[in-house]
Amino acid sequence: MAQIEAAASGVLVLSWYPPGVADDHGEPTEDLVPAVMDAAQRHSIKVAFHIQPYKGRTDQSMHDNIKYIIDKYGNHGAFYRFRTTTGQVLPLFYVYDSYLTPPESWTELLTAKGSQSIRGTPYDGVFVALVVEERHKHDILASGFDGMYTYFASNGFSFGSSHQNWKAIKEFCDANNLLFIPSVGPGYVDTAVRPWNNHNTRNRVNGRYYETSLQAALSVRPEIVTITSFNQWHEGTQIERAVPKKTMAGLYLDYLPNQADHYLQLTRQWAETFNKEKDKWLM
Repeated sequence: MAQIEAAASGVLVLSWYPPGVADDHGEPTEDLVPAVMDAAQRHSIKVAFHIQPYKGRTDQSMHDNIKYIIDKYGNHGAFYRFRTTTGQVLPLFYVYDSYLTPPESWTELLTAKGSQSIRGTPYDGVFVALVVEERHKHDILASGFDGMYTYFASNGFSFGSSHQNWKAIKEFCDANNLLFIPSVGPGYVDTAVRPWNNHNTRNRVNGRYYETSLQAALSVRPEIVTITSFNQWHEGTQIERAVPKKTMAGLYLDYLPNQADHYLQLTRQWAETFNKEKDKWLM
């Protein structure tokens, strides 16, 4: 949390599974969330939730998840709320792999007439879907989501993660009153866990790759920029402090010849630039 605070990020987006549920590689983590929230608060950081695609996720289970999260954490000082263009202040949820559920199911949760609707209730929020393919734009709009984010740190990996498409996605979002949240990353290398995927590796070039993606994100004048990631080490997208390290399993990439906090420093500089630029756009 001290590192995130030093990087001037403002909001931590926490991967979240329901109680007792985990991904294929780990233990359930819900019981750690209160400690995460408390630590965030000590460093003036807010926490938003990144709902993971657990087995059996539906509009109905999502309704239960949202209610659970807001009931349990909504009064915590670190719980993030976003001020919308209409002046509402609402929790913001990122929904990973949202395309796995069809629009006609999402509308039950995300539109006013839906059978599970959270709209206009104490559990309303700003719901942000993942845009991977171009057609997802239309599905996201039809589903009743409030915006879209791109997540992947590898430029060119998907339609959504390709910087060259951000202007067009932003125009689509503006025309349909949706938030566009581009996701930037410092590089990408996941061959330790996906040996076949080396064509998606993106070299960090001592921070130049990161700055190129940040520049691309700012050029579309978004309200929010997300960073993939703080500590997703196995995909080589982390910006947290790193020192040279070798283990039996292999060699970790490091930030040499730069300092251990090189990417935190870059993040801080760009966060300051972003805030200054935003003030100008809004004038």
